[in-house]
Amino acid sequence: MPPRRIHKDGEYMDVDSDSDVSLNLDDDEYTRPGRAPKASGSKSKGKQAKKRTDKVKNKAKDAAYSWEESYTRSWDAVQEDEAGSLQSAVQQLIARGRRRRLLAPTAAIRRAIIRHVIIVLDLSASMTDRDLRPTRFDLMLEYTREFIVEWFDQNPLGQIGIVGMRAGLAERIVDMSGSPQDVLKAISERHKLEPAGDPSLQNALELSRASMTHLPAHSSREVLMIFGSITTVDPGNIHDTLTACLDDKIRISIVALAADMKICRDMCEKSGGTFGVALNEGHFKDLMFELVPPPAQRAAAKAAAAGAGAGADLLLMAFPIRLPESSPPTMCVCHSELKSEGFLCPRCYARVCDVPTDCDVCGIMIVSSPHLARSYHHLFPVKPYQPVMESSGALAKTCHGCSLGFQDKEAATASAKAQTAEGVSPLGRYRCPECHNDFCNECDIFVHDVLHVCPGDR
Repeated sequence: MPPRRIHKDGEYMDVDSDSDVSLNLDDDEYTRPGRAPKASGSKSKGKQAKKRTDKVKNKAKDAAYSWEESYTRSWDAVQEDEAGSLQSAVQQLIARGRRRRLLAPTAAIRRAIIRHVIIVLDLSASMTDRDLRPTRFDLMLEYTREFIVEWFDQNPLGQIGIVGMRAGLAERIVDMSGSPQDVLKAISERHKLEPAGDPSLQNALELSRASMTHLPAHSSREVLMIFGSITTVDPGNIHDTLTACLDDKIRISIVALAADMKICRDMCEKSGGTFGVALNEGHFKDLMFELVPPPAQRAAAKAAAAGAGAGADLLLMAFPIRLPESSPPTMCVCHSELKSEGFLCPRCYARVCDVPTDCDVCGIMIVSSPHLARSYHHLFPVKPYQPVMESSGALAKTCHGCSLGFQDKEAATASAKAQTAEGVSPLGRYRCPECHNDFCNECDIFVHDVLHVCPGDR
């Protein structure tokens, strides 16, 4: 092979390919044949540029992708103890839920068990942002479905309607209905709810107010608005609309996804509702589900502050007669269809498909006793169970709710030493202040979140 010609120290050298000579040459020192030698300054500039390039590459290698940042730190909240167990982290989560229940009011509070809620969904172009995964719009629909199911389970006598805001207008997606199936079906078709344009708070409030003007005085009127924009396109003065809502005793609650807007906070504070800005996906869900229990009535609070007794309104209800499947098909008054199953109004003997509902013939409210019982528990909530911290005295060996045995004293003593969560019993026992029976962790959660009745207080 022909010799290679290189440049070093201002001189050209011919090096054979078979030579054993080893030369320490940088990239900047190599010069192709026929070219002039590089200036001395170019050597230092080339090295500095190479260092900057390596620094940028290392920095980019260490940095995580933006779509990974919300997930790579999710397990940092769960910490193992010295023995490598996650029991302390689980106890911390239980303690957080127990502290929230301890702060909840336990006294009897006047609440409206017959609720009417209009859910206002922001369908503007701002809902396509991806700061909430997968998008604000998709997450809003998912949480709205879960909210509707939970809301009807806790408030079976209430009704829900849905209004959308997009392109500067407000459109009615579904009328006020007491059937969760009808409400969920209306928002199941995603292609009909595609975001577009800008929202209009004033038009949404006017449409919601018009949908609740016919409601009786004993029912609550509430508006839950999910607002993801920082602008609103209103045809007039929104403060006039707010004044009209206050005159009709409409409570406005807003869950903001973008920022804290003064007009939104003023609407919630003046009407007695709640306002919050979602920090992340979990906080967004918490803000929505805080509105599942019925709110306390403002009229009762004002009367108590004035020292006067709040008046009670009597409401006429009817308990229907359930028809068997073998009954002959007749026309229902709600859908005008021939059906064999259903319920019979005890006043006018009209057939309805489902309860609770208002009879379309005589106008009486038709409910069933289980629905009334599930709505009644909000008025008298179960008092929080007190954690048992010491194993002194005679203690029950089994849980009063599930009849499963508690842990032995040695394991309880070791757990007590490692216990750091406030509000959590190291013995796994929680005592009811009314019946003085002991319950385990699972029964404590089940009684307060699902059953709403203490099994020992009978």
